Amino acid sequence: MTKRTLFLLILCFGILLHVNAQEPQTEDTPPKTVVEQYDQVIKSSGNYNNGAKRYKVIERPKLDRYRKQLSDSVTTLKTKITTLNKRIEDQAAEITGLNTNLSSTQKSLEDTNLEKDSMNFFGSQMSKGSYQTMMWSIIGILFLGLLLFIFRFKNSNTLTRQAKRKLDELELDFDDYKRKALEKEQKLGRQLQDERNKLLKQSKS
Repeated sequence: MTKRTLFLLILCFGILLHVNAQEPQTEDTPPKTVVEQYDQVIKSSGNYNNGAKRYKVIERPKLDRYRKQLSDSVTTLKTKITTLNKRIEDQAAEITGLNTNLSSTQKSLEDTNLEKDSMNFFGSQMSKGSYQTMMWSIIGILFLGLLLFIFRFKNSNTLTRQAKRKLDELELDFDDYKRKALEKEQKLGRQLQDERNKLLKQSKS
């Protein structure tokens, strides 16, 4: 065995003793974060100086344990990311449904307001303003028609009374004419009888 080989064995043995002396007693309680676990592994590792270069000597079980803890942390994070992505998708679908419901509600509200502010006139929707204007226009036209009917009725009634009065006057005139004609006929009849009587007397004498 050469001096160089003996020196390397003594150096490795000393490093192992140094590492075992620096290992904390509370190793069974794992740190909370990956960074703390890394810091713990570094602090519990031995130092090895080779000239100006400085190295850390880490036991393989600690490195494997840290690798497992890191893998478990990555797996947990992936699971959390998957869960969060699923939650985000569910929330996005819920937001889409809410937006759809909101649009439907707004449409229903607009239709309700339109129905409230409009009237159904012969199957067509009209605004209340237009409906009121049209109704007042119809009422105005009917009122004007009523006034025209009343005026014409009064005018016709006046003409009827005048015609009746003239008819009464004509009937009076006709009655007077018949009376005078009858009197004239009776007078002519008496005169004719008188003439007959005179002719009869003359023929006897």
